[in-house]
Amino acid sequence: MKVIAPLDPQFQPPVLANREHRRHARQPLVIGLEGEAGRVSRFETVVNPAAPDAARYVERLVKFLLWARGGWKLHLAGASAAVRAFDAELMARVYEKPFEIVVTEPEKIPPAKESGATLGGHLNGCRIGFDLGASDYKVAAVQDGDVVYADEFPWDPKNQPDPQYHFDHLQRGLTAAAAKLPRVDAIGGSTAGVVVDNRIMVASLFRSVPAEKFAAARDIFLQLRKQWSVPFEVANDGDVTALAGGMSLKVTGVLGVAMGSSEAAGYLSPTGQMTGWLSELAFAPVDYNPNAIADEWSGDRGVGASYFSQQAVGRLLAPAGIELPKEMGLPEKLKEVQRLMAQGDPRAAKIYETIGVYLGYTIPHYADFYDFQHLLVLGRVTTGRGGDILLAKAREVLATIFPEIAARIQLHVPDEKSKRVGQAVAAASLPKL
Repeated sequence: MKVIAPLDPQFQPPVLANREHRRHARQPLVIGLEGEAGRVSRFETVVNPAAPDAARYVERLVKFLLWARGGWKLHLAGASAAVRAFDAELMARVYEKPFEIVVTEPEKIPPAKESGATLGGHLNGCRIGFDLGASDYKVAAVQDGDVVYADEFPWDPKNQPDPQYHFDHLQRGLTAAAAKLPRVDAIGGSTAGVVVDNRIMVASLFRSVPAEKFAAARDIFLQLRKQWSVPFEVANDGDVTALAGGMSLKVTGVLGVAMGSSEAAGYLSPTGQMTGWLSELAFAPVDYNPNAIADEWSGDRGVGASYFSQQAVGRLLAPAGIELPKEMGLPEKLKEVQRLMAQGDPRAAKIYETIGVYLGYTIPHYADFYDFQHLLVLGRVTTGRGGDILLAKAREVLATIFPEIAARIQLHVPDEKSKRVGQAVAAASLPKL
């Protein structure tokens, strides 16, 4: 590694490990994933079965693809692989089918059959958009493309066992926005978690809701649509991030990464479509260090949520030499780091440099799985001077080690206003009247 993460020298970028493995590999490896409505994603590469890291190489590729593209049935040709229980169980919940693994021959893996839908970009009429985060949710009222109202509402969804809490909070925000419009023609939403046909199948926002009550949480947007009786569309917050970037930049081929309470990611294809892929990159591996931090929800080590979120800032405090009260929440810790950054504290700068190194090595890794020319980076972690340092360090890694990626992929950061309400406005544009 020509550029080392200042506060995490043991960081092991997957892109370097995978390239080294493939340098000595000749055996074809084909991975197929069946998803909803017959959708099939294929990923073709090579493997060296004799290499000491062969099993982990295949398992980490499968892990990434599961959370990038999703699927209930895994086809493998050229190798076998175990799938972690957390991943298999979550895929079964998302697709409402038992998770299956089939080891077969390349010619027996179904051909690729990707889906795509053109959502968003509709700003005519009187619309409401909302964006659900872990510590607050944002609501915007939009009239013929102009934002006439925007606000943030604090909440604590992940610790609430009753889905009525979530419904009531959302209803309060929608009602506040509706009061600023002459009428409501459509409502669009952005939420963390996995959304299929306006049903939220898996979400950390509902992690405290018991199984016997989860049906109400899963169908919360359907209940709201019935309540408001207008076109109502909800998408994963990452996809709405990518949509917001595409709308702002007037481009397609966008991968959006939002660094907030967790990592949210989404994808707008070069043809301007949402693919139906999960793009839950919070669970996708970005560090192959076997001693990397374990994610609190999945239990897996080295996944994106621990590197591109407030969680990353929190765990880098100690290596940076910054002491804060243990009982202080992650949003408050981030604010304190931002305050130190504004004062020019070099310890805070090291935190942002470290996350920037993570990002610089991870962009080429993402490019192995996504076809994109624009990377939109946003979220509270990227706010202020620290965000400038983070992006500068990422660009340094790309220019130094991956010049071909630096020449092909542009990095973008929305302005402060867009960071705060752009997601909700893009969400408002989802339904077509």
